Amino acid sequence: MADPSSYRPKPGEIPDSPGVYRFRDEHRRVIYVGKAKSLRQRLANYFQDLAGLHPRTRSMVTTAASVEWTVVSTEVEALQLEYSWIKEYDPRFNVKYRDDKSYPYLAVTMNEEYPRVQVMRGHKKKGVRYFGPYAHAWAIRDTVDLLLRVFPVRTCSAGVFKNAARTGRPCLLGYIGKCSAPCVDRVSAEEHRELADEFCDFMTGRTNTYIRRLEKQMAEAADDMEYERAARLRDDIGALKKAMEKNAVVLADATDADLIAVAEDELEAAVQIFHVRGGRVRGQRGWVTDKVEEITTGALVEHALQQLYGEETGDAVPKEVLVPALPDPVEPVQEWLAGRRGSGVSLRIPQRGDKKALMETVQRNAQQALVLHKTKRASDLTTRSRALEEIADALDLDSAPLRIECYDISHLQGDDVVASMVVFEDGLARKSEYRRFQIKGFAGQDDVRSMHEVITRRFRRYLAEKEKTGEWTDGENAETPETDRNGELVGTGLTEDDGRPKKFAYPPQLVVVDGGAPQVAAARRAMDELGIDDIAVCGLAKRLEEVWLPGDDDPVVLPRTSEGLYLLQRVRDEAHRFAISYQRTKRSKRFRSSPLDDVPGLGDTRKQALLKHFGSLKKLRSATIDQICEVPGIGRKTAETIAVALARSAPAAPAVNTATGEIMEEEPGTMGSSGEPVTTGAPDERRGQET
Repeated sequence: MADPSSYRPKPGEIPDSPGVYRFRDEHRRVIYVGKAKSLRQRLANYFQDLAGLHPRTRSMVTTAASVEWTVVSTEVEALQLEYSWIKEYDPRFNVKYRDDKSYPYLAVTMNEEYPRVQVMRGHKKKGVRYFGPYAHAWAIRDTVDLLLRVFPVRTCSAGVFKNAARTGRPCLLGYIGKCSAPCVDRVSAEEHRELADEFCDFMTGRTNTYIRRLEKQMAEAADDMEYERAARLRDDIGALKKAMEKNAVVLADATDADLIAVAEDELEAAVQIFHVRGGRVRGQRGWVTDKVEEITTGALVEHALQQLYGEETGDAVPKEVLVPALPDPVEPVQEWLAGRRGSGVSLRIPQRGDKKALMETVQRNAQQALVLHKTKRASDLTTRSRALEEIADALDLDSAPLRIECYDISHLQGDDVVASMVVFEDGLARKSEYRRFQIKGFAGQDDVRSMHEVITRRFRRYLAEKEKTGEWTDGENAETPETDRNGELVGTGLTEDDGRPKKFAYPPQLVVVDGGAPQVAAARRAMDELGIDDIAVCGLAKRLEEVWLPGDDDPVVLPRTSEGLYLLQRVRDEAHRFAISYQRTKRSKRFRSSPLDDVPGLGDTRKQALLKHFGSLKKLRSATIDQICEVPGIGRKTAETIAVALARSAPAAPAVNTATGEIMEEEPGTMGSSGEPVTTGAPDERRGQET
């Protein structure tokens, strides 16, 4: 590990002008490339106190052994040089997007004498026009099969082409009219190239021109009573329209644009791109990257633009690029894109209308790609085993923590304070073991005190269950537990009467709390008060992803590529999701509470029957006891109780919709827009039992 002060440039050596800089390690390998509007100001940030640097940046400057720079005239030149050096040196600390799959393209080899249409993957070649990328190769072949009827361009390999030219006989496609057969001189090289140009024009979105031209030719053929030719043109028009239908219209104004969306967390980012040509989605692709440094969404977008258009020119760079956040500054990036295209490029954030709606779709795809990427990593058995071993080594545990429980506190400005407990066994979520808690010991906002209460309640229940199972019985007097034919314990108290496992019968090897040193100390104190000393405790702080242990002044910092860190982060994020979902459900129920909730013995079925019969609480409140008794299932005694409860809860002011601020004639939360009673709750979260 190098000391950055050992290679820090002397004062005044660094110029105050735009440029690109490179950090090298002791073996002279380039480990980081960056650009700056002012080299002096940017490089000074790297040589401040190490404690003030982001952990990833700190790792980079301590790995480096030297720094050098190149001065350029403008920020656009800096952008171009940065991209070139990243491609050349592949620095380990730079953001590098990796394709989540090898996407197929539809390629037209315009660099050959007789251009060929084919499916291509991998690096792009000069002189070849590309369309896509597509999600599946079969999607390209289906489209090409339809278009060859109208644009019979060569699709055969060089060997097949030469053999046909030698024998004087075309291949099958030439006989059925899906190739113009330039191999046997049915068309000249110039005529065949014109067909390839028309094919490319159609693929770029200029579709209406060809369809109108064919429709005109069909009408002329019909007028001349050339019915066979007219029928052929009719079928050609049908083939073109069918090919167009494979891509739905998403932008009505025939826009050419690329839409880029980013989904990110502390360690990774996923990028999704939709290529829209002629108002239709012509292709889609996506990348995933490790966030090796502290970086903004705008900077992630800038790196994505570099990778996407760094080797493109002309129409491959669209007139409009829509992004979720703009690079800072945005002007050099726009100028660079305009230089690649040869004309102006609009780089902006969509604000309204169809483009904003489509951007939301792209964003959902990016989020799903990130979740899928993390799930794939987590579901791999080898990866999970390595993650558990790394956690055990980092926390100095005796063995891998096969059962991990994580706790999180959630509230809204001190109201509806709840907690969640999620369980991971063998590195995978065990959702049937999830639990939810309401904070009962005090009112208000105090995450540390809430954590102490939750841990105390959970492990007090564990000790109670442990005592019931007889685990505290002396060894010589303990009975051998019986098992059934499936190997399950019977007669030990580990299951309820209905066969379900007891809620808190199984202890974890590791307790993770969402938070830093204060939350960890509270959890450890709660367990110490109960006399539990064989369960490890740690906390995962969101800001820097640091792992805190009880009593330690400094956190444990796991490596960025550590599978153990990925698992801890996933456990923490799941606890946060579960807690906030429960908190929102409670808040929603509180807003939609009804005076009928206070009537003892009145269940949901009879509540719904009352509301359906009268239409609203207002009409129910004005009804007589005899009228209430007319509702099926409601006796006179129950009707009297309902009338008293409604009289006590008579509103002193008009009902207000808390979401919109509207004054409503009917009381909130009584009837839905369809006339059915409103129900509340989150079905997905009902698996977590409340305690």
